[in-house]
Amino acid sequence: MAAYAAQVQVIALTNGKATLVIDTAKPRTLAAGEVSPEGVRLISANSEAAVVEIDGKRHTMALGTSYREAPASSSTSAIGRSVVIAADSQGHFLVTGMINGAAAVRFLVDTGASVVSISADDARRAGINYLAGTRAMTQTASGVAPVYRVKLDTVKIGDITLYNVDAAVHTSGHLPIGLLGMSFLNRMEMKRDAGALTLTRRF
Repeated sequence: MAAYAAQVQVIALTNGKATLVIDTAKPRTLAAGEVSPEGVRLISANSEAAVVEIDGKRHTMALGTSYREAPASSSTSAIGRSVVIAADSQGHFLVTGMINGAAAVRFLVDTGASVVSISADDARRAGINYLAGTRAMTQTASGVAPVYRVKLDTVKIGDITLYNVDAAVHTSGHLPIGLLGMSFLNRMEMKRDAGALTLTRRF
């Protein structure tokens, strides 16, 4: 059957190999270059992420993340595209995204964060001149912290790309992981089911 309908989850990673759960099949370990019976190809893998090809499109997936292609019969626009994120052992939803097409950032899905939040290091890797942004203070779990308000050209999670996303760059060094906040999530329909969170783009 067409590979575009496959749901893929990464459950184990080593250099050159990844163990994937595809649709409802049993876990399958693929070496780089191998193709599963469902048509999912492993391009490369290391201890942090795997690059998989689904229906001719490549996706970078970190350990524990899931991805589901939008059906080919859906609208050719980005509306309706979905990403499935598996919960970790503590019930948190972590996903690797891409900022400005230049920097891969590990995000925690956080509905309590008003905007997408990243560290100064992540901003520099994405080529963002955050010092030109608006300086502000924000409340964090560690207390009040200085931030710079900026606009991100793009934030890409799976096959969903949003443009001109409001964000805060934290300069205090107390942000070990990015926060996928409401400036991204408010454009998604969020559905939680059986240890997975599905984000579907609404507009």
